[in-house]
Amino acid sequence: MSRHYHRIGLLPEPGRDRSGYRVYDAAAVVRLIRIHTLAAAGVPLARVQQLLDAGPDEFADGVEEIDKELRAEIRRLQGTRKRLARLAAGDHLALPQSVVGYLDRVRDLGVDEQYIELERDAWILVAAQMPDLIDAIIAKKHEDLDDPDMVKLYGLISGALDWPDDDPRAVEVIDVLERLMIRAEEAGEAGDDDGIDDRFVELMDTAFLETSPNARRLLTLLEERGWKGWTRVERVAPGASRAGR
Repeated sequence: MSRHYHRIGLLPEPGRDRSGYRVYDAAAVVRLIRIHTLAAAGVPLARVQQLLDAGPDEFADGVEEIDKELRAEIRRLQGTRKRLARLAAGDHLALPQSVVGYLDRVRDLGVDEQYIELERDAWILVAAQMPDLIDAIIAKKHEDLDDPDMVKLYGLISGALDWPDDDPRAVEVIDVLERLMIRAEEAGEAGDDDGIDDRFVELMDTAFLETSPNARRLLTLLEERGWKGWTRVERVAPGASRAGR
């Protein structure tokens, strides 16, 4: 290590004896010990020279400055560790905390993990598309979960991925969804003014259709009731609603 100190100018190159060995005098040995002490304390070698040549006040100021830098670096590394720990949980990858909290609440309802993963991926797309709106959207989703019909819908739809094509529960899904949409209309919350680009809605609906063979049947049943879409359900014709019957 002393050779490195020589190369970077921290320690003067000593003379050699007749056998070719370096000969350090007492001052050089003391300086070498001071260099080792500073380096072992975490002082960057680029700052060691400054501290070695500093007076008492300048030395104290220099140590305090290095301590500040180290504390900042520790905070940065702690933040990195926290982010890595969240990534290990899966849901946190590319998702804001508000969405993760919502998914945890949905998971607590007993929703199938396979469906949770599908919804997580959908929220990743939404969060990327509307980073400034995602927290408000999630706040509204939490309000929606206070509705027993929404909880029931989650319970039904999470198992629909593995239903047979003619499973009668698909009709129950549409009954519940239609009740929710009618109530949203009555509250003035339905419509397409949701800030979501139409092309993005189409992308999300296409992704939904690819999740399960039952997805197409659910959309067909919706259309028979006079509705269209899945990401953004809209009434397209004044039909004879059978919701709740």
